[in-house]
Amino acid sequence: SPFLLMGIPGLEDLHVWISIPFCFSYIMTLLGNSMVLLAVRLDKSLHEPMYYFISMLAVIDLIFSTAVVPKMLGVFWLDSREIGFEACFIQMFFIHTFTAVESGVLLAMSFDRYIAICNPLRYNTILTSSRTIQIGLLSLARGAGVMTPLMCLLTSLPYCKTRVIPHSYCEHMAVVELACADPSVSDLYSLIVATLLVGTDSVFITFSYGMILRSVMRLPSQEARLKALRTCGSHVSIILLFYIGGLLSMYLQMFSFGLAPHVQVLVADFYLTVPPMLNPLIYGIKMKQIQEGIFKLL
Repeated sequence: SPFLLMGIPGLEDLHVWISIPFCFSYIMTLLGNSMVLLAVRLDKSLHEPMYYFISMLAVIDLIFSTAVVPKMLGVFWLDSREIGFEACFIQMFFIHTFTAVESGVLLAMSFDRYIAICNPLRYNTILTSSRTIQIGLLSLARGAGVMTPLMCLLTSLPYCKTRVIPHSYCEHMAVVELACADPSVSDLYSLIVATLLVGTDSVFITFSYGMILRSVMRLPSQEARLKALRTCGSHVSIILLFYIGGLLSMYLQMFSFGLAPHVQVLVADFYLTVPPMLNPLIYGIKMKQIQEGIFKLL
């Protein structure tokens, strides 16, 4: 039987007004990330590993938003609350898989900057175009590989308490609450996977940027130091936005901290819609090469 999405619990009368920022962010996400992809595709000077990784992030952001926002707007505008059993878990699979993929791509971007700044003479031999694509495919395989068992565990549970999901999309914790059987195995698996993925990636990312900062401080030219810091600044901004927002959303879903349900749902919704909109803006503000590529495109 299909599930029913509640939208924003307690704020059903304001759904039309709440939908406005989500609709705006989705349009900006589509425009911004599409322009980044076209700029990298058409400008041959951007055919380098760093910009390939940025293109991967743009694709991930487009998939993220498209998996969540159209159905969310259908709930807000048309009161189209019904979502099929399989469709619900497919949506959940895309959200969690591409969260893991984005974490892997951010790790790859930190590795890219580490080689470019700390070992520039070997950059072109270490990070070739084919190797960059292999890293992207490996991140995708890792994300799908760890999330497929979780989806198998979740779909095997019986859901007979109620069909109403108190959320605007098929959020993991909200769906599991509807199960009649004990979901402790899936909860333990998801906790272990999330901790290992986020913990391992964040440790290596921190190490990479620590080494980068040490190397940058040793550069003799102040202009060279500023250029290196500007390039890494955009990456660090994206990393902080992704990890801090993700941890905040996850912990608010696990522990309410006395917050109203609609606050928890809004935080989760904004985490899936705002970063995909801001990422191309961060590239455009921080990275001159992307700016020039977009101007050429226009």
